[in-house]
Amino acid sequence: MASTCFFRLSLPLPLFPLLTRNVPMVAIHSFAPYRSMHRHLLSSAMIPRPNHLSCIRSMSSNASAEEAGVPRSVPVAVAHELLEAGHRYLDVRTEGEFSSGHAVGAVNIPYMFKSNSGMSKNPNFMQEVLSTFKKDDEIIVGCLSGKRSSMAATELSNAGFTGITDISGGYSAWVENGLPTEK
Repeated sequence: MASTCFFRLSLPLPLFPLLTRNVPMVAIHSFAPYRSMHRHLLSSAMIPRPNHLSCIRSMSSNASAEEAGVPRSVPVAVAHELLEAGHRYLDVRTEGEFSSGHAVGAVNIPYMFKSNSGMSKNPNFMQEVLSTFKKDDEIIVGCLSGKRSSMAATELSNAGFTGITDISGGYSAWVENGLPTEK
């Protein structure tokens, strides 16, 4: 389904220094300082919806076949709002990384394992995810920096999961932004 919050989907990075990538325009709706600073851009770039949460939710759903299975990626502040709105957090870091700290309520299913030759993909990743989540669950996927979660989120989307959202910047950005964690 296409986004119903805004016409324009992204702005270049220099306009929004706190965001780590080109981010769907809807994310800007929740950053009040940027709204006022770039009012002329925003007034011509988007059509606001009255319900802020519906805009956040539309970010996490796949738009019209979302670039052939590539899930959306959102900054950690938006991911936290999604988590508070009922999305589930899938942490794909190793068990050791997860046990040293993770987002509150996160479920750990490693996408890769450390081995003598570096990192190797978890051969049971999809089975483990299917035993914990349904294909229509709203899931935000995170790792340490964003690389593993991006690969895992793409694989999940390609396997038919419809509510996948990748967390840009991963757990490192989560901690840097002071978002809630637990051990």
